[in-house]
Amino acid sequence: MNIKKILKILLPLILGGILVWYSLSKVSPETLVQYFKNANYWWISLGLFFGILSHLSRAYRWKYLLEPMGYTPDFGNSTMAVLVAYLVNYAVPRAGEVSRAAVMANYEDIPFEKGFGTIVAERIADLIMMLLIICVTLFVQFDFIFELLTANFSPVKVGGIIAAVVLGFFVFSQYVKKAKTGVGLKIKSFIGGLIEGATSIFKMKDKWSFIFHTVFIWLMYVAMFWATIPAIDNLEVPFGAVLIGFIAGGFSIAATNGGIGLYPVAVAGAFALFGIAEEPANAFGWIMWTAQTAMIIVFGGLAFAVLPVYNKAKE
Repeated sequence: MNIKKILKILLPLILGGILVWYSLSKVSPETLVQYFKNANYWWISLGLFFGILSHLSRAYRWKYLLEPMGYTPDFGNSTMAVLVAYLVNYAVPRAGEVSRAAVMANYEDIPFEKGFGTIVAERIADLIMMLLIICVTLFVQFDFIFELLTANFSPVKVGGIIAAVVLGFFVFSQYVKKAKTGVGLKIKSFIGGLIEGATSIFKMKDKWSFIFHTVFIWLMYVAMFWATIPAIDNLEVPFGAVLIGFIAGGFSIAATNGGIGLYPVAVAGAFALFGIAEEPANAFGWIMWTAQTAMIIVFGGLAFAVLPVYNKAKE
């Protein structure tokens, strides 16, 4: 393994460790333990239930991409492949997609490159859903975001920033559009792939079923986040804060291994914009992250252990 690969694995872990220290500097371990002891685990269980539904829906959605290629995977194998992928991502970021395709190649005889291609298509659909949630949040919270900007920046500066963003986007799009070599061409190919992947969804035989499951998966993600909030007494979070906290948490998971260290910091930072106290906000972030991490470790570990036994029994 070369140095670049080692750094790619270690840097997120190091960053996560630093952020764990930073988060625990905001709420002491003793106080955090009290929050865990006093948490209402009924609400946490409800949140985990929504999380499990999202994973089952993701496994079922996969068949709509595989069936047109002539593959009809066993739902049990699809589910366990998804769970194993989440578990692997906690150890090595982005490796989960590879392991998921490898599981199906091993137990369902689906060629690795074809399985991996469908996973990339899924990620495009998920990226679109995240962008839609961000757009909905901007629409729902427009007044709040506008007031937040104007409170910290003068209207002239806000107008200048908007104008600079619009101008920058125009210049960037023209550069990418005309690019024939180098980074510009790579960006153009990437954007073209996103567009092609997104439009291919509408060419599917069962496109509406695929779209339904995609929307359902992300509704369950938001529901998991929202349902866990009442687990902490007297933590009142408005809907706008739920959306912004969810988005912040989602980006943190992509930045470090499963959001270790960063998740509580990101969620607390989002809640702070709404005047929510730092201590319970940090505690919620830790409880939320611990719950979903425990779910992945338990179910992912079981899936890893059960896969060979399950498939041997089918023979």
